[in-house]
Amino acid sequence: MNPAVTDSMARAGGRVLQTAVSVLAHLRPADKPLHPHGKVHLAMLRRHPGATTGAAFLDEGGSDEVVVRLSRAVGLPEPVPDVNGLALRVPTVRGEHGDLLLATTGHGRWTRFLLAPRTRLSDGFFSTLLPYRTPTGPVWLGAQLVGGATWQLVWARPGTDWTPFATLELTIESDRDPLLSFDPTRSTPPGLEIYEWHRRLRAPAYETARQSRTPGVRPLRRPEHPRHE
Repeated sequence: MNPAVTDSMARAGGRVLQTAVSVLAHLRPADKPLHPHGKVHLAMLRRHPGATTGAAFLDEGGSDEVVVRLSRAVGLPEPVPDVNGLALRVPTVRGEHGDLLLATTGHGRWTRFLLAPRTRLSDGFFSTLLPYRTPTGPVWLGAQLVGGATWQLVWARPGTDWTPFATLELTIESDRDPLLSFDPTRSTPPGLEIYEWHRRLRAPAYETARQSRTPGVRPLRRPEHPRHE
C-alpha cells in the first residue's frame, strides 16, 4: 500500500480511537477508562535462544524479573464476556524498560487479527494484533496460559504458525492494583520496533487515557532481585 495512504488511514484511525477513549472517560470517570481493574504480578521471564528474527528479545536467551498486569478491557465482572488484556513490562538497558500489550484474539493465521471476548481473565489466546518491525520483517507476538501460573510466549511471521520463544512464570501478586502506565508506542523490548503508522494509530488514545487518570498514584514497589542473564 502507498505509504501516504497508510499514513492517512493511521491518522484517521488514531483520531477515532482517541475520541472513543475520551467519550468513555467522560461517561465513566475512572482512573483508567480502559482496563480499569486488574491483577498485577511480578514474574520471571525466561527466553530461549534459537529464533532468527534479528530482534534480540526474540533471538537471545536470558532471564529477567518482569511486571505483568492482567485486566479486562471494559471492566465487566466474570463470567460476563470481555476482552482480556495482558500487559508485560521488561527491563532493557540502563535501567529502562520496554512494554508489550496483548489482548485476547483467535489463534489461527486469520483469527489472530480478531478480538475475542472471554469469560475468565486468563482464558484464551492473547496476541499483539499489530506487527512489530524487526531486521528480517514484521512479526506478531502471542501468549497463552499453559498450566498453573505458567504462560508460553510465541511469535509468528505473516502467514506462519506460532513459534515458542519464552516462558513466563507469575510469582508475587501485588496486594493492590497500581495505575501502571503501559505504552508500547513509547518503549519496546530490544530489537522490536513500532511502525510509524502503528504509533500514529495508537499513541493519541494512550495519551488521552493518561490525561484522564487521577494524579499522585504511587508506583508499584518491586523487591530487590538481581537480573539474571
